[in-house]
Amino acid sequence: MSLEISLNNCKKTIELIEQDGNKVKVLIGKTEYELNVAKTSNGIYSILHDGKSYDISVVREKNHKNYIVNSAAHSYKVEIIDAETKFQKLKRKDDSDNGDNTIVSPMPGKIVKILVKEGQKIEAGETAIIISAMKMESEFKAKRKGVVIKINVKEGDIVEGGKKLIVIK
Repeated sequence: MSLEISLNNCKKTIELIEQDGNKVKVLIGKTEYELNVAKTSNGIYSILHDGKSYDISVVREKNHKNYIVNSAAHSYKVEIIDAETKFQKLKRKDDSDNGDNTIVSPMPGKIVKILVKEGQKIEAGETAIIISAMKMESEFKAKRKGVVIKINVKEGDIVEGGKKLIVIK
């Protein structure tokens, strides 16, 4: 099981390699750790690593994917970055008006329907493409009025997140 997190705004990948009771082997970035982790009370954990003991408190924030992790010496802001989080961040970025009218896939998905053709005029807010991702269909619209210059995909294509789908000028 692999998980991407943001730790004080620095992205890390954590992978559970092996677990036997309280003994766990994890890969954080490229470093492997053997730990003994025990939950001592609600939100409090005792972690043994290389003969040292660490008491850690984990406090969930209002957004259930954000946590504050405290040790005796440090406090860390942790965010779990799953597919939904990536989708929402890229969608917010795509929705912001940064002068670009290009439609970009916010996450991996399948092109369900393309509603425009190259050379076609499009109005602001008009749906140009429908993508299926995470068992949902999402409509992507032109941010501003323009002309479809380039369509980089076809219906049925599987696309990666961040792929430029339609260029509108």
